[in-house]
Amino acid sequence: PKPDPDQPGGFLPNRAAAKAGLNRSISDAGWGVFLTILHAKAESAGREVIAVDPRNTSRTCPECGHVSAENRPTQEKFYCQSCGHRAHADTVGAVNVLRAGLVRRDARKG
Repeated sequence: PKPDPDQPGGFLPNRAAAKAGLNRSISDAGWGVFLTILHAKAESAGREVIAVDPRNTSRTCPECGHVSAENRPTQEKFYCQSCGHRAHADTVGAVNVLRAGLVRRDARKG
């Protein structure tokens, strides 16, 4: 932002909000293209893509199901405050995403 010479403490308009909206649209389109290609590649390889909600996947204990931000004391460590289960946070997230995907797959087949 550039200071506005006519208004002390003010700034000239730089259309940052419009740019942010454009960047968001580009990012969304990028993910859309990526997912389209991913689905096509999976289908050609005889595989299936199942979208799952990633929220709390690395904060949920795969052993007892307890969900808490405190279960993840650092970026890489997982320690369940309820049952004491310890693991790498990425492993916990991957196990929970896999389980959620299998549940969705089985629900569609059922």
